[in-house]
Amino acid sequence: MTYALGFDVYGTLVDPAGMQRHLRPLVGDLTERFAVLWREKIIEYAFRRGLMGKYENYTVCTRHALLYTLQFFKVELSSHEQESLVAEYQNLPVFVDVVNGLRRLKAQGHYLVAFSNGPELAIRNLLSRAGVLPHLECVVSVDDLRTFKPSPTVYVYLARSVNRPLSETWLVSSNAWDVIGAKAVGLKAAWIKRSSERVFDPWGIEPDLIVQDLVELAAHI
Repeated sequence: MTYALGFDVYGTLVDPAGMQRHLRPLVGDLTERFAVLWREKIIEYAFRRGLMGKYENYTVCTRHALLYTLQFFKVELSSHEQESLVAEYQNLPVFVDVVNGLRRLKAQGHYLVAFSNGPELAIRNLLSRAGVLPHLECVVSVDDLRTFKPSPTVYVYLARSVNRPLSETWLVSSNAWDVIGAKAVGLKAAWIKRSSERVFDPWGIEPDLIVQDLVELAAHI
């Protein structure tokens, strides 16, 4: 049986840790901690805006999270340096398994789309530069609904966008909260466990598959 597969982008197809090479000349020894906190605050700000009904797109969340992180670590950067970092968040490197995995999944007859909290144009540009976009049918963005994952409405919107029932639509993500959000509304879901140190949230809602990368996903779906 073939399915529609919606791939999370940040952390699943492209690696946010790639920001470290842009941060290191600016923040030095703080680089790793800075990158982690910035990423955590981006996700937190998207969650909070979704819950509050005060939508601003993911780029705004990225910019505000950077301002918080700069204040937390007491780092001063010029406005030009800040905007350059925000821009580089749309130029992240692709994980090495992604293109091969997508090729295998497409050869199996699955319908593949990007499914992201990011605005569609930004995600298209990011995936195009990373060489991933040609392997996908389209980009499905939560920006169309003006809210964020893990709102139930966005996962239903994914299934509707690919014209499949929930039971034939997969969410593929490295983020446990994303997997749980998809499973909660009836989608199938695969957790891409890109690090052995990652722990899945103990909510009693489990992924249908746990794999290390997209090549392994193609072998098991």
